[in-house]
Amino acid sequence: MSLLLAAPRVLTGEGDVAPGWVELDGDRVAGVGAGDPPRSPDMRLPDGLLAPGLVDAQVNGAFGVDLAEADDDGWARVCTNLPATGVTSFVPTFVTAPVEELAEGLRRYAFRRPGIGALPGAAHPLGVHLEGPFLSPQQVGAHDRRHLRDPDPGLVDVLLRAGGDGVLLYVTLAPERPGALAAIRRLRAGGVRVAVGHSDATHGVATAAADAGATLVTHLYNAQRGLHHREPGVVGAALTDPRLTAGLIVDGAHVLPAAVAVAFAAAPGRVMLVTDAVAAFGMAPGRYVLGGEEIVLVDGRPPHRADGTIAGAIGRLDDAIGRAAAVGVDLRTAVEAATRVPAAALGRPDLGRLAPGLPADLVWLAPEGSHPLRARATWVAGRQVHGPDVAAGTPDETAG
Repeated sequence: MSLLLAAPRVLTGEGDVAPGWVELDGDRVAGVGAGDPPRSPDMRLPDGLLAPGLVDAQVNGAFGVDLAEADDDGWARVCTNLPATGVTSFVPTFVTAPVEELAEGLRRYAFRRPGIGALPGAAHPLGVHLEGPFLSPQQVGAHDRRHLRDPDPGLVDVLLRAGGDGVLLYVTLAPERPGALAAIRRLRAGGVRVAVGHSDATHGVATAAADAGATLVTHLYNAQRGLHHREPGVVGAALTDPRLTAGLIVDGAHVLPAAVAVAFAAAPGRVMLVTDAVAAFGMAPGRYVLGGEEIVLVDGRPPHRADGTIAGAIGRLDDAIGRAAAVGVDLRTAVEAATRVPAAALGRPDLGRLAPGLPADLVWLAPEGSHPLRARATWVAGRQVHGPDVAAGTPDETAG
């Protein structure tokens, strides 16, 4: 069934069309064009822009669910509710735990993946991100330091065996740990991407990690050696090495506005917005779980451990785009940081773009209340799963 959408602006991931239109045919994009659509549109957006569905490269949990421990109902809750924030694809993230527990989590995900993928209108979970256990005790953040390990070949192989067939997408590690550079090469040979994160590495070691095959940096600025004029550290490598794409949490708490502006200015096309969402995301203040440990959500601050350590985030990805634009980042650049850039960095060029033959995952982003940009409608595989009823509506009727 064909659906034709017209908008004041269309960001395709490859261009900026104002005004423009997108036609869907079943679960695929049939066409994209500028100016007047080829026929009367089924929906004409009154404001804002139409963009590819958002891609979140780091989701620990949401809506009361910690994905490392989720059952079928938990996975369904997360996947069916994320599109209300504009997210149509995401990377489930499991934090530090004993290696065999992480391997078992990968096996559980592999078993559940076909059922998760068959959920109608749900965001697509991609392969898993393991954030640990090969992290630095000097930059441990909210992770359980009791389970930190050096990435010796035997442990790496346990994870590779459990995460085969694309189940394991990327691993965050500290490249200064003994054996880490060899582990990066071993993971890359096994088809797994590597991120530098929770690391006290010098700039030289971070660069050596990129030489070995690392291509990502986990939550830039947070839990890593910062930028110093005589020792640029992990942050310096992330901002200057063209081989690295850096995740950035833009929730107003983890990274202040000036640092957001610096990241986008220093690393154009290499910053991807992430939420680092935890089970408290989308929930009322209370007590939740991250990696088997209790975290607390109190109004006005990010989730935290009992000792006060920040433990993940609760900011929405559509809000992150608006926040980035508010500090002077070009709007197209901000949108692509949540669409095309993460999709490319994760090896999924079929996502994060609007072009004929690609998946019909789209989001209508427009001002809403006090928010400069919010997901007003979302389509997953050509099916509208969030927003106003648009069937045969006039422009006024479809304004929402």
